[in-house]
Amino acid sequence: MSAASRAPQRSSRTRAARSRAAVFAAAAALTLSACSSGGTSGGGGDTNFVMGKNGIATADEGKRADAPDLSGETVDGKQLDVAAYRGKVVVINVWGSWCPPCRAEAPGFEKVYQELKGQGVQFVGINTRDTSTGPAQAFDKEFGISYPSLYDPTGKLMLRFKKGTLNPQSIPSTLVIDRKGKIAARTLQPLSEDKLRSMIKPVLAEK
Repeated sequence: MSAASRAPQRSSRTRAARSRAAVFAAAAALTLSACSSGGTSGGGGDTNFVMGKNGIATADEGKRADAPDLSGETVDGKQLDVAAYRGKVVVINVWGSWCPPCRAEAPGFEKVYQELKGQGVQFVGINTRDTSTGPAQAFDKEFGISYPSLYDPTGKLMLRFKKGTLNPQSIPSTLVIDRKGKIAARTLQPLSEDKLRSMIKPVLAEK
């Protein structure tokens, strides 16, 4: 085969390789945009949050918004109403099994939950964008998650929060609800164990 006849084949293979690379790059970009820390804003709305340097926003007692109704079916098919935990400090974590930052923070969340549940702290997950409960159940099993998670594949529970409280595109997100059922703190980014503890501690110390 002459050099002239080989050249078009090489050119064709090069174009095909570039096309495949472009497809993979687009898929990766889509995945990253779907699992984003989302910055520090949850959109408009007066939520009285004050952003700290650590990326955790807090609201003073007396200036906090009520947490919305968070009830429904859990990933393991049970019924759960977060209002039943009134009187406890409730940590809400929005997560998806498809989200790498969620997987990274999960072991720390379970560890902190085990440390604090005896002090009146309850963790509740909101599982979102998983098209079935199977992946969510596998996630809980893999990371030993013992606290319940509401199953919210379309994000309807997240939309119940007051405008400015949550950004539905920010996965994972975490909120701390005080003993009166009001939102005391929130962050729209993954959390280390230490940051999670620092987020819960001031609310737990309240009388």
